[in-house]
Amino acid sequence: MLHERMQTIMITGASSGIGKELAVRAAKKGHYPLLISRSREELETLQDRLHQEGKKCSIYIADVTDEQSCKEAAAAVMSEVDQLDVVINNAGAGVFAAVEDIGMEDASTMLNVNVIAPFFMTKQVLPEMKKQRRGIIINIGSQAGRMATPKTSVYAASKHAVIGFSNALRQEVRDYGIHVSVVNTGPVRTPFIQKADRSGQYEKSAGPWMLTADKVAERVLKLITRPRRELNMPWWMDIISRLYGLCPGLIEKAGKRWFQKK
Repeated sequence: MLHERMQTIMITGASSGIGKELAVRAAKKGHYPLLISRSREELETLQDRLHQEGKKCSIYIADVTDEQSCKEAAAAVMSEVDQLDVVINNAGAGVFAAVEDIGMEDASTMLNVNVIAPFFMTKQVLPEMKKQRRGIIINIGSQAGRMATPKTSVYAASKHAVIGFSNALRQEVRDYGIHVSVVNTGPVRTPFIQKADRSGQYEKSAGPWMLTADKVAERVLKLITRPRRELNMPWWMDIISRLYGLCPGLIEKAGKRWFQKK
C-alpha cells in the first residue's frame, strides 16, 4: 500500500460521466485534480462548483486525440505542479451498432479516443514520471475488451487494445516505480450510454444491473493507495469474462439471448 497523502491527479474526459465523478471525489478526498476535456464550458462549470465547495482544481482545454494538444496540456500541467502523481486516461467514445452500420467517422473516433489518446497522453507524462521514479497510470478499459458481444465490434477492439497497451506499458515502467492499472467496467449509467446506443434499447435492458459513475469513481480512486494490475467490475461480469477466456464457444452459446439484447 502506498502512503496516503495529497495527490496531483490528471484526469482526461473530466467534463462528464466517470471523469466528472472522479474529479469531484478526488477533490473531496483532499487531492488536487487536473482536469482535461475539449468542453470549456462544462469544465468551467465543474471548476466553479468545486471552488464553491472550497476545493481546488485546475482545468485544461485539450483534444486528447491530437498529439500537439496533448503535448501542450501536459506541459501546462508540469509547469503548474511540482510532481505529477497520477494520470487517469478516462476519455472514451463508443457506438454500438452492427459492423455494416458503423460509419468510418464513428469507427475512427472510437479508435482515436480510446486507443490513440491514452498513448499520446502517456507518452507525454512518462519522462517526468520516470525522472521522479514514481507515479500511477490508470487506463479505463471495458469488460467489452475482455469479452466482445454483438454490436460492439470496433468498441471492443479499441478496449482490447487498451488492455494490451496497459499490459505492455506495465512491463516497460515497472523498474521506475510506476504502477499501471487498467479498469474494466460493465455498462455504467452515464451520458456515454445514451451516445453509444442511440436506440436506447441497451440502457433499457441493462438498467437493473448497470453500475453508477460514483461507485466506479470511488473504486478507481482506491487504486491510488492500493495499486493493482486490473480492476474488474461488477464482480459477476468479471467471472463471466474469465470463463469466456477458458471456453468462449460455450459462453457465446449460453449467453446468446442475453447478448442480443443490445
